[in-house]
Amino acid sequence: MRRGLKWLSAVMAFGMLLVLLGGAVVTKTESGEGCGDSWPLCYGKFLPEWTFESVVEYSHRFVSGVEGLLVLAAFIGVLVALRRNRLIVLLASATLFFTILQAILGALAVIWETSSAVMALHFGFSLIAFASALLQTMYIWRLPDEAFDSAVKGQVDKHLAAAQEPKVSRSYRNEIWALTIYTYAVVYLGAFVRHTDSSGGCMGWPLCNGEFVPELTGATGIAFLHRVGALILFLWIIYQYLVTRKHYRSVRDVYGSMNAVLILAVTQIATGAVIVFTITTGFYVYASLIHTLSIAGLFGVLCYLSIRSKQLA
Repeated sequence: MRRGLKWLSAVMAFGMLLVLLGGAVVTKTESGEGCGDSWPLCYGKFLPEWTFESVVEYSHRFVSGVEGLLVLAAFIGVLVALRRNRLIVLLASATLFFTILQAILGALAVIWETSSAVMALHFGFSLIAFASALLQTMYIWRLPDEAFDSAVKGQVDKHLAAAQEPKVSRSYRNEIWALTIYTYAVVYLGAFVRHTDSSGGCMGWPLCNGEFVPELTGATGIAFLHRVGALILFLWIIYQYLVTRKHYRSVRDVYGSMNAVLILAVTQIATGAVIVFTITTGFYVYASLIHTLSIAGLFGVLCYLSIRSKQLA
């Protein structure tokens, strides 16, 4: 049971990443209407017309459907084997809830015309589902084997281990939580840029249309607001990294995670610049996928840091 649940959770987390990237491909290639207003079939058929848009859209639906079954199976497995582990049950529940929610939003977007703000939420909920699946998998793999045989013993062992771990301050915990929430807001802005076709609102980088502060209207205003938000996020991450390095370098998983956050933030900024310079070329889609991948990693690691800082405070 324990080996099966571990591998099931790992496949589920990888599948959730594929769903996230698949949604980005659908948006970037403008394939959202590749199956018309038919759902879950494509133009009412099990096999769609062999156009690029229909294949991209229907492939995304197929992967999402398989992933939904994996999420449900992992949730049932957690309830059977680890129901006394409240953290893992909470993460499994969050994964299931946000998977269903983002699927509903995706279906509604196909059947009825949906606003850009709602579609940005669709990506945001998918990101939370991925982060929950990732953390669910991490904590399941970190459990000792005896935790599967005796959930009560596993809980005791967890509390004994936590009592011996180094601590972080409550203020540091609050800063990490605030940073994670702000990161989600910046990600939402980025998704809003994508769904309003505002990526070309700021040509050039780091300046926007050659100006420090452009005219804040239309696509330019939306794209510039996202850039400012991303810059503040990057500076905040640098500050948080320096604080972690100074005070919590000995807390290995916290310091290691903060190093990963900094690397992913640099990758996010760099790929954001590449997107601007390649927006009129075929490489634009690939740059966008790498950008999405770095965002998913950044948010996932920050969610892990949020949980760890709460456990250690």
